[in-house]
Amino acid sequence: MKLTKSLFNLYKNIIFMLPAETAHSVSLASAEFLYKSWIKNMFITNKVNMSNKLMGLDFPNKLGLAAGFDKNGDYLNFDNNIGLGFIELGTVTPKAQYGNSKPRIFRSIKDTAIINHLGFNNKGVQHLKNNLQLIERSQPIGINIGKNSSTAIELAHKDYQYCMKEIFFLADYITLNISSPNTSRLRELHSDNYLDKFLSEIKKTHDELTKKYKKKVPLVLKISPDIEDNNLEVLCRQMLNYEIDGVIATNTTIDKNLLMDKSFLTNKGGVSGKPLLKKSNTLVKNLKNLVKDNIVIIGAGGITSRESAVEKLNSGADLLQLYTGLVYFGLDLIKEITEETK
Repeated sequence: MKLTKSLFNLYKNIIFMLPAETAHSVSLASAEFLYKSWIKNMFITNKVNMSNKLMGLDFPNKLGLAAGFDKNGDYLNFDNNIGLGFIELGTVTPKAQYGNSKPRIFRSIKDTAIINHLGFNNKGVQHLKNNLQLIERSQPIGINIGKNSSTAIELAHKDYQYCMKEIFFLADYITLNISSPNTSRLRELHSDNYLDKFLSEIKKTHDELTKKYKKKVPLVLKISPDIEDNNLEVLCRQMLNYEIDGVIATNTTIDKNLLMDKSFLTNKGGVSGKPLLKKSNTLVKNLKNLVKDNIVIIGAGGITSRESAVEKLNSGADLLQLYTGLVYFGLDLIKEITEETK
C-alpha cells in the first residue's frame, strides 16, 4: 500500500498548515510509528538494487538521504525502508544543544525551497550512538558531525575528534560538516587559515581509530556552495593531500537572491531546494575538474525530480542526496529517481 501522488498532495496540504519545524517532527514521528508497527510491510518500498562500489562501500543505489532529515537517528525504521541506497544522519555535536531561536525553518512554496536557520540543534552524539546500536541496517549509514556553538573555531577539531571517537565503530562513513551557514564562523574552516591544521588533526585521530578498530571508515567533507574559486582550489589541494575520500557538494546557500519570493530576502539561514540546483551543480563541475576521480563526489542541493537528479550526475556527481525534494514530493520521488538512474 503506497501513497499515491494525489493522496500525498492532500496530506501535504494539511501538514503544510503547521509551522515547518513542527510539520517535520509530526510527519517523521508518524512515519516511524507506522514503520515500527506490525503493518510496516504495507509501507516498505523495495529498493532498486544496482550495486555501486565507492569509497570501499557497496551502495545499493546512488540516491541517499541528506543529513538534517534525521539528525538524531530517531526515525531509523522509516529511513531504512523507503528505497534509498544510503542514509546520512546528523549533524550531531559532542553535547546536545538547542540551536538557534524559533521560528527557524521557513517554506518558500513558490520556489520549492526551504530556508533553515537551525544551528546544529541535536540531542548529542551519545543519543545517536545509542539509537544506531539498536538498528539492523540495510544500506550504508554515514554520520555527519560538527562542533558545538560554544566551541571556539580555533578548537573546532576537538569537537569533531570527540564525535569520531564515539561513533567510529558504528559509522560506514563520517562526514565533517564545515559548511553550515547557521553556526558562527564555521565556514572559516574552508579557508587556508584553518583548513590545514583542522584536517591534520582530524587525520591523526582517523588513523588512530582505523588501527584501533581495524576498520576502514571513509572521511567525507561537506562544503558550501558559496565558496570562492580560490578557496575551492585550496580546499581541493588539501583534500587530496590528506586523502579525504569524499566530498558532499553542497550544503545550503546564503544567497537569497536565488529566490523568486523576495519576502525571504532578510531571513537568516541557508536555502535548500530547487533554487540551489544550478549553483550546486556548477560547484560539482568545478570539483570534478580539480579532483578528477580521486575523490568521490556526492551531489546534494536542488534534487526535486528525475531530471534534476540526472543533471547532477551529468555534472560529475557519483552519488546523490536529497532532503527538500522529499518534503515537497514525498516518497514517490525516491522511486522515480532510483528507477531511472540505476
